Amino acid sequence: MKICISTVQDVLENYRSAVYEKDVEKFLSIYASDVHIYDCWGNWECKGISLWRENVMKWFNGLSEDKDLLKVDFKDLTIEENTNVAFVYCAVTFAAYSEKSGEKLRQITNRFTFGLKKVNESWYITHEHSSLPIDMNTGKGMFNLK
Repeated sequence: MKICISTVQDVLENYRSAVYEKDVEKFLSIYASDVHIYDCWGNWECKGISLWRENVMKWFNGLSEDKDLLKVDFKDLTIEENTNVAFVYCAVTFAAYSEKSGEKLRQITNRFTFGLKKVNESWYITHEHSSLPIDMNTGKGMFNLK
């Protein structure tokens, strides 16, 4: 399901709402078929929409099984764009809430960089990189610095 997303800000809003709704197709609609992703979770990288679809389905299925709603918040957002290419970097906070009680369960913040291109008047993510600073003493990711 490819929909026309005419602004970079609309891509981010689609990302936010698709995660909250756990809508795999809506979420994937903002990604190019040849997307290349460097992720903090599980795999070092993901090449192509098919492999990304598998990862997203596992993510959303886990949220459904746990009965969690995930709210996404973009902070420190910078968007640089020209006619056909855009670059976005920001801090992204994922806050999980119980579907039943509305209680906040947990929260993490990652650093994100998105590379986008415009095709037929619609923006698509072609590259995504999420990262965390590492505590050099423990070797563990530092999730909640923001």
